[in-house]
Amino acid sequence: MPDSATPSFTIRPATVDDVDDLARLVRELAHYERDPDAAVATADHFREALFPREASPAAYAHVAERDGLVVGMAVWFASFSTWTGRRGLWLEDLFVEPAQRGLGIGKALLTELARVCTARSWTRLEWVVLDWNAPAIEFYRSQGAQPLTEWTTYRVAGDALGRLAGGSPS
Repeated sequence: MPDSATPSFTIRPATVDDVDDLARLVRELAHYERDPDAAVATADHFREALFPREASPAAYAHVAERDGLVVGMAVWFASFSTWTGRRGLWLEDLFVEPAQRGLGIGKALLTELARVCTARSWTRLEWVVLDWNAPAIEFYRSQGAQPLTEWTTYRVAGDALGRLAGGSPS
């Protein structure tokens, strides 16, 4: 019989009913990452990306539920490695509400994504973390993750993306 003092939660694939919670958690994550104005995605954006009517999903999500409330999320999509010739899983965001941390929810979300990878014979589970986020780095290392120190992530966005796409040259 489970110990009633042990906090219980469930990890499950997100449903269309979770899009409001996903949008809320992403805003909380942006605030935590010191960039609250950057999170402009709405519940409608998540509905369209995760549960499109006539196309394949652009991404997927798992949620952590405790006492009937969504308290954590993992948003991810399939990647591809030319070196292995196989898919992998790119974890876009993992977030657990601060009041719910330390209960094993983050580990359970990461474990579920590892299960998705192994069940599908995918070869990698990858993500990025901000250099200053020591608690996340410590958590990820405790799960066996290793930093790829010789790689630097690059991004083209906004006006630079428009220029690269053939807009006005700089």
